[in-house]
Amino acid sequence: MKESSKDQDFALIDRARAFALGAHAAINQRRKYTGEPYATHLAEVAELVTGVQGVSAEMLAAAWLHDTVEDTAVSLALIEAEFGACVGRLVGELTAISTPDDGDRATRKTLDRTHTAHASAAAQTIKAADLISNLRTVEARDPLFAAIYMREKRLLLDVLTRADECLRTDVRAIIDDYFTRQEADEPT
Repeated sequence: MKESSKDQDFALIDRARAFALGAHAAINQRRKYTGEPYATHLAEVAELVTGVQGVSAEMLAAAWLHDTVEDTAVSLALIEAEFGACVGRLVGELTAISTPDDGDRATRKTLDRTHTAHASAAAQTIKAADLISNLRTVEARDPLFAAIYMREKRLLLDVLTRADECLRTDVRAIIDDYFTRQEADEPT
């Protein structure tokens, strides 16, 4: 008996979830500021993407896998072999391309931002969900770094022109709220 399309979609998402969770758990990756298992971040990004209009199984699979190549020993070729060309392309679009040899932080972030600017609407939507998840924890846990991070992410948001508009609005609100509060705290 042939699986239905919906069953195949669920199987793809479930395999991607299990693969990503396994890859991050194998290196005992934790969230930087909270110490929670990295699975928390992956689940949050996937949940945000689930609510997007027109979401596909490939987008949800890539949401689970979005940090796997960047943070673990898993190669993009393996992602593509395991999950297909579409998921592989999305994960590639979501993976930072800069290396420490590319220069200082500002230079590396510019390279990565340019890479993201050319990403598909689906990849940019996943990136917006990733930003929401990360922005929620940085300010409270590392106020000194937050100022740098928020400026970088404001620049990144400017290139996410094809991302889901609701997620872009949420990212912008988090960033704008941060800068509004910073301005209010400045001495007059």
